[in-house]
Amino acid sequence: MNERVTVQVVDIPAENRFEAALPDGSKAIVTYKVLATGVLIDHTEVPEQWEGKGIAGQLAEQVLTDIRGRGLLVLPVCPFFAGWIPRHPEFHDLVHPHYKRALGLE
Repeated sequence: MNERVTVQVVDIPAENRFEAALPDGSKAIVTYKVLATGVLIDHTEVPEQWEGKGIAGQLAEQVLTDIRGRGLLVLPVCPFFAGWIPRHPEFHDLVHPHYKRALGLE
């Protein structure tokens, strides 16, 4: 079954992570570091049983919307974010200039 699940992502600043509670009690996460140049996103994790249900994409969209609201740029070193952002032009403006070339956005 490839049923889509809708999640609500919350920031846990004390742990440098965003997380989304899943229906079975597990969590999907995005870890980050706030730097002087922006927010470095370094890891995305969705439990295996929840893969393919659109959760990682929802994480990316909600995390990037939050970062935009803070007026910050993103440094996407996480492989998922580095692959997801180029396919979503509405978020290209958030990518730190030094990462645009690496993501093929120049």
